[in-house]
Amino acid sequence: MSNIVAFVEGYICLGGKLHKRSLYVDVKKGCIVDGREVKAYEICNLHGQIIAPAFLELQTNGCAGFHFTNFETPESYQTQLNAVSRYLVSTGVGSFWATIPTVSPKVFKKVLPLLKPQAFVNGAELLGAHCEGPWLSPAKKGAHDAALMQVPDSTDVNDIYGAENLRSCIKMVTVAPELAGSSKLISSLRQNLRMVVSIGHSQADYDTGIKALEAGASTLTHVFNAMEPLHHRSPGLAGLISSPPKPYYSIIADGIHVHPAVVSIAFRTNPERCILITDSVEMAGKPDGVYPGHAQIPHMQRKVGNKVTIEGTDTLIGSCVGLDECVRNLVSYSGCSLAEAIRCVTENIANLMGLYDRGVLAPGRRADLVMLDAQGHVKDVWIKGRKVT
Repeated sequence: MSNIVAFVEGYICLGGKLHKRSLYVDVKKGCIVDGREVKAYEICNLHGQIIAPAFLELQTNGCAGFHFTNFETPESYQTQLNAVSRYLVSTGVGSFWATIPTVSPKVFKKVLPLLKPQAFVNGAELLGAHCEGPWLSPAKKGAHDAALMQVPDSTDVNDIYGAENLRSCIKMVTVAPELAGSSKLISSLRQNLRMVVSIGHSQADYDTGIKALEAGASTLTHVFNAMEPLHHRSPGLAGLISSPPKPYYSIIADGIHVHPAVVSIAFRTNPERCILITDSVEMAGKPDGVYPGHAQIPHMQRKVGNKVTIEGTDTLIGSCVGLDECVRNLVSYSGCSLAEAIRCVTENIANLMGLYDRGVLAPGRRADLVMLDAQGHVKDVWIKGRKVT
């Protein structure tokens, strides 16, 4: 019996285009191999389906009933991470970063050690944490707790997160660039710790955003949300998406956080820098209703479809959309091809985060795969050369 499986009679998603060719996977090693070097293999007929890299989820606060700030015991936290992992893989996700919003240093230090990169049985792999706070603007707090926000000039990053967590699990930090000391913080995170730094939850103007990019920031967090609106004489941070530095930028394509026409504009501005995120919260995958708060939001939360708000207000908390639905939405909103939309949840994220072992269908990369029909619905998911759905 051969260790090589050849996926044939389908379309390979690569570089924002579909290619009618076969894909060869070494299921023992869990990686993609060069078909020209293969002598014996088994056949897996795709029957016209699309095969793409398993999706990468850059920003999720939780799902399947669990919010990443909700710590009880290490054992229960691990059980909940397993449930999250299995839910995410059902939406085509092969790897994810857990987002921790603005919480107290005590909570950061309690949960971050549990978010080190790790694999799960039959689920998506955790690649570390994205800390969305606490250096954000209270004026653009969204659903964050403004009382817990900090100013870089008056805080030490080690005191906020813990020195070991900075080395072992935090891969990305979102900062508001107008805060005193932010440029120094951005530079330190990037140069000394090799983290990806994003800018968001901010009142900053365009010029301040440019300075943040020059300091080492490389992306924008959920563009258009929790920042100054794009204006023809004052473009704000949103105007950076077409600037010469060419930053990456994430966008929530749920049809709630950003109007579909604006999602289309954002994508068309730079398809190779556009990133789709869910910004999902723990109600994703759960029935509609009213749910309790947690360490980030000490209020009841109401879920109606993919929309979640603080009970009794119009304040958006996050989304309950799946990443596969975001892909289909982008196709619908912008008229782009399915392959172009898939690039926004695979190759673009891999390039931003410096991942060279996954996210692209190329020899030597991990065989984390998702099979889709022509409309972008998930049919099968493989992790490291093994079918998990």
